[in-house]
Amino acid sequence: MKYAINWDLDSIFPGGSNSQELQNRMVELDNQIKEYHDKVIDWKPESDSVDKFVEILDLQEVISKGFSQCGSFIGALLSSDINDDKAKLVYGDFSKKYPAVQLAQTIFSKKLSEIDDEKWTELMLTPELKDLSFRLSEIRRDGNELLSEAEENIISTLNLDGLNAWSSHYDTIVASIEIPYIDEEGKEVSLSAGQAFNKMMGDADASVRADLFEKWEKAWSDKVDVFADTLNHLDGFRLSTQKLHGVDDYLKQPLEYNRLKEETVDAMWSTIQANKQPIVDYLTRKAQLFGKDKMEWQDQDAPIVLGDMEERTYTFDQAAEFIVENFEKFSPKMSKFAQEAFDKSWIEAEDRPGKRPGGYCTGLPETQESRIFMTYSNSVNEVATLAHELGHAFHSSVMWDMPSLNQDYAMNVAETASTFAELIVADATLKSAKTKEEKINLLDVKMQNAIAMFMNIHARYIFENAFYQARQKGLVSADEITSMMVEAQKEAYLDGLASYHPHFWAAKLHFFIDDVPFYNFPYTFGYLFSMGIYAYANKKGSNFEDEYIALLRDTASMTSEELAEKHLQVDLTKPDFWQAGIDMVLADINEFMELTEEYVK
Repeated sequence: MKYAINWDLDSIFPGGSNSQELQNRMVELDNQIKEYHDKVIDWKPESDSVDKFVEILDLQEVISKGFSQCGSFIGALLSSDINDDKAKLVYGDFSKKYPAVQLAQTIFSKKLSEIDDEKWTELMLTPELKDLSFRLSEIRRDGNELLSEAEENIISTLNLDGLNAWSSHYDTIVASIEIPYIDEEGKEVSLSAGQAFNKMMGDADASVRADLFEKWEKAWSDKVDVFADTLNHLDGFRLSTQKLHGVDDYLKQPLEYNRLKEETVDAMWSTIQANKQPIVDYLTRKAQLFGKDKMEWQDQDAPIVLGDMEERTYTFDQAAEFIVENFEKFSPKMSKFAQEAFDKSWIEAEDRPGKRPGGYCTGLPETQESRIFMTYSNSVNEVATLAHELGHAFHSSVMWDMPSLNQDYAMNVAETASTFAELIVADATLKSAKTKEEKINLLDVKMQNAIAMFMNIHARYIFENAFYQARQKGLVSADEITSMMVEAQKEAYLDGLASYHPHFWAAKLHFFIDDVPFYNFPYTFGYLFSMGIYAYANKKGSNFEDEYIALLRDTASMTSEELAEKHLQVDLTKPDFWQAGIDMVLADINEFMELTEEYVK
């Protein structure tokens, strides 16, 4: 193999969970946090010079980078080996640092909120602060909603054994999930959750998918009460914290975090809802190609292999070369960056037991690098996932020279660069199809993203709304949660499936993430936003790269609506923009329906 399938973590902190350099950096963080706290306490914003303000911001940046560097490294250890008990202990020690820095941040934010409007306007026009004015104004806004310093410190301390602990508890439960499977040699083996999911959704054999789905459902349902407790207490803690801050609207935090208006999200979902019937028709046609009347849940991502066609596969090396080559057509800088990621072993791709499920990209600001985690198994889908995560990493790379505050882009625009990269690869594979049957297969692969964004993620959004509304009134039983999930799936899919995934809520990590609630609609936003950018890129041709990078560099410095207006000249609160992206999906559906018509007569 030309490229390593295991990531290099030793170049970050050598020694894994026993790294002395990691321990030294964490001790240094403690000292920097104390210094930061003292500086913030002493700061008198009404009378001190701007230089004092800048000193605080500079130290804040050092601490922010240190937290990201250490947190990303520890998270990488836990992802690549869910049985690394030492890493779990290190994570616990690291988490204990959050209350101290959050206390200092609380004091800082409250002091900003106490500056009168006239003085604030004057400050934000100074050369040293002008470029940070958007982010500083957000921090000032949030400061107006904070409780006393002592109360905020209590909440952040309780978070460790509350919100954060319940999220970590979920990971512990998932680590115990094993799915029995009879391999090709007739031997029973145990698959981890990540391995079982990949095989269940991607195996070409329908009987394997059905068998694994039944065992998958059983594995999660066997622990359903524990998952229900975890979800109830995680979101219950979050709701209680919101209530203490006088917040009754559970969507307020995710909307503010994503810098989105509610009317933008409503416009997006309502436009999608009005265009769903062709997607249901597509799913039904795909089911017919499998010899079924309606689509089964586990068959949604299954490959379509017609006639004597063999599904195209890519080794990891081939995937790397394909991605680098096709990124080059849109952005030489993006291609060069991807090559660097492969050359420097930034990617953990090995298919082995003991890894957590899913994939992600994480940033390392002190070394100005990224690391990508996934489980690669040679399918076209995995090539797309790899491109997706490299898109995230490229987004970070074009912002390393900016202040940390202006690198803090939200999840919805974070999904823009990743999905854009994925679209490049999807179209490239489609254009390389040599036969009608292969084109059908690759059109289906491309469509899987749209189905996830418009149907699956919409179901998650509907479910999470229903769960939060119920949780505001009290604890929600496992049976009620499961019923909510099925109802949400039926609503999102227009009841167009033959079977559903009742315990999807337990199996999906996103519902248990403690970082930000509603880890769903930003994906769909990013998907459609990136489609708009992709269409724009195809029109602009070689002149696109600099404009694209300029857009990415603005993603943490304005609202999503302002970003779209500035760089794409569109209004996100109107259906027109969303419809334009959906029309691109509908064109693919129409082509798929025409190509497959003869196979279902």
